[in-house]
Amino acid sequence: MIYAVLLWLHVIGATILLGTGAGIAFFMVMAHRSGSPALVAHVAGTVVVADFLFTATAVIAQPITGVLLMQQQGWPLTTPWIAAALGLYALIGAFWVPVVFLQMRMRDLARAAAAAGQPLPPLYHRLYRVWFVFGFPAFFAVLAILWLMIAKPGLPG
Repeated sequence: MIYAVLLWLHVIGATILLGTGAGIAFFMVMAHRSGSPALVAHVAGTVVVADFLFTATAVIAQPITGVLLMQQQGWPLTTPWIAAALGLYALIGAFWVPVVFLQMRMRDLARAAAAAGQPLPPLYHRLYRVWFVFGFPAFFAVLAILWLMIAKPGLPG
């Protein structure tokens, strides 16, 4: 019973990470494409809240439920697929943490532009390009972790 609850929580956390990440990316890209500083400011503000409320919570819960599941199954951290997943998790964090700060800065720049009745400044566009590029390795790393969690390569079927 404990294993089933832990697994359920772990799957929910993974779903939140993937879903929130994909949703945030979609809405940020669509707001950016509008060119509207007010819309970008609003969406970026919502995205920052979502990242702290949902993504950060799942980021904390995933390793906790993962370690507890490993203990339940008797798998050491050195199990190859677990070690690979942990390495990818660290990679995701290396991209996600800066992205959160980029989103806050982009939000602030868009708010200032909207208040001044100006277009989005060149700095916003530079930050957006970095934000956009950082999303790809993080997204594909999440997909790879999900595959590792399901396939558990190297373990008997």
